[in-house]
Amino acid sequence: MNIIGKFKEWRSYRRTVRELNALSNRELADLGINRADIPFVARRGN
Repeated sequence: MNIIGKFKEWRSYRRTVRELNALSNRELADLGINRADIPFVARRGN
C-alpha cells in the first residue's frame, strides 16, 4: 500500500478512536465494548 493509503487508514483509525472515546461508559457497554477494547475495535474496523 502506498503512503497515501496508509495515511487514510491511520486517519480513519484515529477518527474511530476519537468517536468511541466520546461515548459514555453506558453507551460503550450497550455496544459490548469497554474502554480497553477501543484501539482493537478501531483497528479491526479498518
